[in-house]
Amino acid sequence: MTVRTVDAVVIGAGPNGLAATATLAEAGWDVVLLEQQPEPGGAVRSAELFPGFRTDLFSAFYPLAAVSPAIRHLDLEGVGLQWSQAPAAVGHPRYPDDDDAPLIHRDPTDTAADLERRQPGDGQAWLRLFEQWKDVKEPFLDTLFSPFPPVRGPRRLLSQLGTAEALRLVRFLMLPARRMTHELFDGESARVLLLGNAMHADTPVDAPGSGVMGYLLTMLAQDDGYVVPVGGAGALSAAMAERGRRNGAEIRCGEEVTSIEVTGGVATEVRTAGGDRYLTRRAVLADVSAPALYGRLLDSSVVPAGVRADLEKFEWDTPVVKVNYALDRKIPWRSRSLESAGTVHLGADDNGLVRWMADLTTGVIPTHPFLLFGQMTTSDPSRSPEGTESAWAYTHLPRGITDDESAELLAHRVDAMLESHAPGFAERVVGRNVQRPGDLEASNANLHGGAVNGGTAQLYQQLVFRPTPGSSGPDTSIGRLYLASSATHPGGGVHGMCGYNAARAALADHGRWGLVRRKVRGRILDLVVTDGKRSAHHR
Repeated sequence: MTVRTVDAVVIGAGPNGLAATATLAEAGWDVVLLEQQPEPGGAVRSAELFPGFRTDLFSAFYPLAAVSPAIRHLDLEGVGLQWSQAPAAVGHPRYPDDDDAPLIHRDPTDTAADLERRQPGDGQAWLRLFEQWKDVKEPFLDTLFSPFPPVRGPRRLLSQLGTAEALRLVRFLMLPARRMTHELFDGESARVLLLGNAMHADTPVDAPGSGVMGYLLTMLAQDDGYVVPVGGAGALSAAMAERGRRNGAEIRCGEEVTSIEVTGGVATEVRTAGGDRYLTRRAVLADVSAPALYGRLLDSSVVPAGVRADLEKFEWDTPVVKVNYALDRKIPWRSRSLESAGTVHLGADDNGLVRWMADLTTGVIPTHPFLLFGQMTTSDPSRSPEGTESAWAYTHLPRGITDDESAELLAHRVDAMLESHAPGFAERVVGRNVQRPGDLEASNANLHGGAVNGGTAQLYQQLVFRPTPGSSGPDTSIGRLYLASSATHPGGGVHGMCGYNAARAALADHGRWGLVRRKVRGRILDLVVTDGKRSAHHR
């Protein structure tokens, strides 16, 4: 048991915790990062589950990392990170016997030509959409990644587009994904390319706001591509950890944090299961879920009643079941076009996605699940021997269903779905491993019940409502304590911005205008907490 005094403690070594650590250390702070698991990375890790095959255990493709200001700021290429990508970013067969699946090619003109062949007018519509993206990309991403409420990005969009066009863009981004695709395209091939990307979040395709994820990921796929780290997802985490160490941070794994101590309304100490105590001069940054921070690490007496009441309504995203495969040959796709795609969306056309989401909403384990499928060796040849494929598929259980039996049933349905799209798939499998919701949570406490997004991405728990109303940024009602996980804006995805924004908030609180910032923030939080107390009292 030891007692140490440091400038800051970061709890959790996922991409957000690693980004926060490196950023604070770069500013000259004495930083310790504590991670419960034996290695850093959170949901960005890889392992050799099958001899000679490298498997990404959780996330795998990183379009958001490619454009993230946090990742760019860290200059990970300077510590050895290399990126790779497949010849085509995304493919989406519309039904099991589809032998001509549409793709998002590297060159937008190739994508457009293919879509035009299928449905006259859709190719030109694709190019117009991409031209719009190029016009708004920088201010749009600035708006997305900035602490909420953003100022600079919307101001640039307004200046660039004018009031009328800016309002049209906002209306467009708020559309349900299904409505968005029907306004954009006449043919199903173009529609499913965007709809499949919208399903990377847990927002129903007919729910307002689901279109923004489809639009964002589709345009990133067409623009920067669905990149992967050479050597596996763990290479990204290793580079982030190395950047933190080179900046002077200490990273300690196998250290479970049990509590954050608060004195006089200020976070002052972090304690571990081993009895170590870390006294903090400046900040505690928690890359943990919102329920874990307010319900486990903090004593209930220091958590405002309004926050406790709001967290009773906190909603996790739907549980994930992931199946990993090693194949001794390439996948025998019915549609040969899919051989070049890194990411393949399987199992549903336009209407099928609505039916699949209806199953999840009504507690039915889908008979025909929608899958996100990754061809990792196609994306990065280092993942397995030449001529083979390291691959995975993941899908969702209904919210609240996390038992192993249901997960195994769904995993077998995943196998069947793959066989229907690639007859002979099973004969080529030489290794298979299922990660059930309980397995995911055991490997990373933030993946509660197999949820991978830090909480639902639906509108009622985004922006100023993430994780609770009025707490959209990293600041908390406790002084020098910052929420640095995907539970806060901008939410899920591997981009590091939640941690980066938390680190910048901590630095700002100790900068020239720190006192003013703390007073303004404190007044806003006081209003939210006071209103929350009134609401809790009336309930």
